[in-house]
Amino acid sequence: MIKLFVKYLKVYWLSILVVLGLLYYQTTADLKLPELMSNIVNTGITRQGIEDGTIDVIREERLNHLFLFMSEDDQAIILDNYQRIEVKDETYLEEYPILETQAVYILDLQEGVSREDISSVIAKPLLITYGIDSGVVDTSKFQLPAGVSIYQALQMMPEVQRAGLLSNMSSSFAEMSDDMIAQSATVAIKNEYELIGIDTNKIQMDYIYNIGIQMILFALMSAAITILVGLLSSRIAAGTTRTIRKDVFSKVESFSSVEFDQFSTASLITRTGNDITQLQMLIVMMFRTFFYSPILAYGAVMNVLESNANMTWIIGLALTVIMSMIGVMFVIVMPKFTAIQKMLDKVNLVARESLTGLMVVRAFKTERHEEERFDEANKDLAKINLFVSRATSFLMPLMTFVFSGVTLMIVWFGAKQVDLGLLQIGDMMAFMQYSMQIIMSFMMITMMFILIPRASVSSKRILEVLEKPLTILDPKESVHFVSDETGVIEFENVNFKYPNADDYVLRDISFKAKKGEMTAIIGSTGSGKSTLINLIPRFYDVTSGKVRVNGRDVRDVKQTELRDRVGYIPQKAILFSGTIESNLKYAKENASQVELDKAIEIAQATNIVNEKPGHYQEPISQGGTNVSGGQKQRLSIARALVKNPDIYIYDDSFSALDYKTDAALRTALQKDLSDKTLIVVAQRISTIMNAHQIIVLNEGQIVGKGTHDELMDNCEVYREIAFSQLSKEELNHE
Repeated sequence: MIKLFVKYLKVYWLSILVVLGLLYYQTTADLKLPELMSNIVNTGITRQGIEDGTIDVIREERLNHLFLFMSEDDQAIILDNYQRIEVKDETYLEEYPILETQAVYILDLQEGVSREDISSVIAKPLLITYGIDSGVVDTSKFQLPAGVSIYQALQMMPEVQRAGLLSNMSSSFAEMSDDMIAQSATVAIKNEYELIGIDTNKIQMDYIYNIGIQMILFALMSAAITILVGLLSSRIAAGTTRTIRKDVFSKVESFSSVEFDQFSTASLITRTGNDITQLQMLIVMMFRTFFYSPILAYGAVMNVLESNANMTWIIGLALTVIMSMIGVMFVIVMPKFTAIQKMLDKVNLVARESLTGLMVVRAFKTERHEEERFDEANKDLAKINLFVSRATSFLMPLMTFVFSGVTLMIVWFGAKQVDLGLLQIGDMMAFMQYSMQIIMSFMMITMMFILIPRASVSSKRILEVLEKPLTILDPKESVHFVSDETGVIEFENVNFKYPNADDYVLRDISFKAKKGEMTAIIGSTGSGKSTLINLIPRFYDVTSGKVRVNGRDVRDVKQTELRDRVGYIPQKAILFSGTIESNLKYAKENASQVELDKAIEIAQATNIVNEKPGHYQEPISQGGTNVSGGQKQRLSIARALVKNPDIYIYDDSFSALDYKTDAALRTALQKDLSDKTLIVVAQRISTIMNAHQIIVLNEGQIVGKGTHDELMDNCEVYREIAFSQLSKEELNHE
């Protein structure tokens, strides 16, 4: 399968790179959504739009209180990164109404300093001072003198004693993460903003709107990329399989009868249709799932590992359960895929046989038997498909159970961490979504490994056709026909046996068919008549000996050049869907109307065309099922006549004609094709009585050669055939 993909997908390398690039951006968008949702919950709702523990503006009075709970180094950092705004500065008065009464400090970060750095310094003092001001911290235990606040007391407290007090206060934050401290500090920040006169509701709504718009944009981006990836994947898959199907069809067209004997028609139809469709489905799923899922899973795992949630074991447990389920499913279902393709071959075979032999089926009243044959093949296919469908149908409820279990476990264990202040609600929700993305990604990857074996089976069947060595090949150094010698066919000591056969079908065949003469071949059924003429256009190659056309060994000439000189009318007349005209022009696309009329006249098919309402444009159904056997044969003969080659080969092509039409056709052929070479295989003595040369075959050997009268005198086999069909008077023989 890899070999097939490398060969046919490399044409679309640019489209594949575009798809991979789009998938990267799609995963980026999909991974961003849980993060944004977490921000809405953590910051937009819980923190009321305040993003971190860094305060943007603070009253001078409050900042002085904060300095009481900071080291000198921390105080220096704050003073370096906050700008003092005087009461008299009216530029900020509308934004900060508190400026009417006191100065404020506005955040002004210096180079190399981040908001996280400021938050780590200011968040804890903010919490402490807010607790004191709101009464959360009980200051009565300090036994302060009347009229003395805790802040005044701290200012008057010796440095060593104050440092010890601050150390005790800081120890209460030891178990809290920086995020939890920042989240707790947002309450103090909001309180400070309200005291300054800032609209905190507007801050919260602006933040939620901003994050919400980002989520919408990322969702739209993901949707648009999904559509583009689907479009490109479908185009790549359709284009690739179109080329594969074209190559398979071209290879089948180059098959000789030897190769066709090794592949059934039904199998070739399945390989060209269903097997290639399996590859098309795999290519689409490969780009939309197989490449996308690992990228998404990797990004989700990285985000989970960076989170503060200690619940990655839940994901590991879920993946173990899912992989086990799919592994069991893989072992059970995998062997059935090969069987499905073989059953499809069988259904196609039975259906094709029944439809092709419909007249025979009706003639012998075996409709019930054919229905039972088809029903048996259909039931076998249905049974395997049902087994596969039922087996795989268990996956969805099991997956739903696993997903629900994972969600429940995350909520259960996550809630405990939230209660302990170790995890934020938004982070728990984001963890839940990342977990679903990881599990779904691994499930999709595993499901691809169930689809791959079926496509692998199909690819092997396709490669069997594409890599099948041809037995009939053009020579590396071909020769051309001699222009002054046309229409001459010569068999020289020809022996032939089918591949892997023990016995020869033809033995020591030697004769010469000349231009302007009719050479007839007759013999009992199975004597090798059709095999012999199949050697002329190289449907088979001789085992030994030589077949020459126009003085050249047919193996030394290109097949196209050889077959351009031959007009072949097979034993079974075949018409293609279209019109009478399209069937006649099948041999010569640029044939004129005069040529068509002439061919129809010689083939005794004028009445067929004239009687049809559409004349030459009369529709012909597939296989010519809307015309009789005799009409089909005459139209097939006319098609060969339109080609106007040097050599005509009629493989028992008059068998469906009545005696009158047969006689008229032979007369017309001898009159109008007097400069052509005619090879006629026939069962009727009456058809070949006037032939210039008659070859009598019996068990693959020539037992008689000559004219009708000569053979009647000296060939016992010919006489037996003749007397079995005609009387002595009709044979003009004593």
